[in-house]
Amino acid sequence: MLDLEALLRRADHLLERLESILPRPLAAPDWSASVAFRYRRRGACGWLQPVRQLSTIALTDLQEVDGQKDRLVRNTAQFVAGLPANNVLLTGARGTGKSSLIKACLNAYAQRGLRLIEVDKADLVDLPDLVDLVAGRTERFVVFCDDLSFDEGEPGYKALKSILDGSVSATADNVLVYATSNRRHLLPEYMKDNLSYTHTDDGEVHPGEVIEEKISLSERFGLWISFYPFSQEEYLAIVAQWLRHFGVSEPALSSARQPALVWALERGSRSGRVAYQFARDWAGRGESAASAVVGPAAAQVGADAGGAPPEGLDRV
Repeated sequence: MLDLEALLRRADHLLERLESILPRPLAAPDWSASVAFRYRRRGACGWLQPVRQLSTIALTDLQEVDGQKDRLVRNTAQFVAGLPANNVLLTGARGTGKSSLIKACLNAYAQRGLRLIEVDKADLVDLPDLVDLVAGRTERFVVFCDDLSFDEGEPGYKALKSILDGSVSATADNVLVYATSNRRHLLPEYMKDNLSYTHTDDGEVHPGEVIEEKISLSERFGLWISFYPFSQEEYLAIVAQWLRHFGVSEPALSSARQPALVWALERGSRSGRVAYQFARDWAGRGESAASAVVGPAAAQVGADAGGAPPEGLDRV
């Protein structure tokens, strides 16, 4: 009897271990817990985790990207209203507000039923299951893929390509994909790929199958929104906006100009992210910031006559 009980306990333990590694159907979360969810995966099990601490960024916080903002807001408004809308690929310079713009759209339209599901690149193979889970719900879902790019042979590439356009089944009309990337074609391009180009007798050049495959994914996004590096004045305008956001008074803004340029010079970038980081530092230091020593790069900034951009910085 004791041997039988021990055997049964071992069998139960073995079954528990097997259940932990066998794939399970994706379960619906508590949709009222949040307006944003993050797809998590451990082993063969995946689930949607509510995001408890949401970014509070608003559309008005994002400066010097008015054209990009207008296009994404228009597309999102169409989607929330149940009108035709496109999947969106936001590409371009780092730190220029691509991800922040998507989060701001969520905050603007959450009250009208917009929801966001963030999916890592490695988990895109489960995208069809996610789409099936939310299909038929009244909310409108944006699948958010941040900093997206693929190496050759990664399985998520095919899954995303199929969902965007090309699967035998139609994509749910309450789901769109918003992706950000530093590269438009999402796959690495090599010099050897140029060997696949063909030349006709009349001088025309046609891309080969390798190139066609590499650009096919980005072409399935109906809307491309490009972001570009900021000029010095645009960067300073963004700095001023964030300083106001953090409660810095208007008279104190002028004293932050040179330190803001030094901050950008030391980081080799004049992006919106750099402007935000400077504003947090400057506002956090308060009164001591105006008289603080800003670093060795100050001499280079100060040497530029008439407040002109430091040499090379206008091309970062």
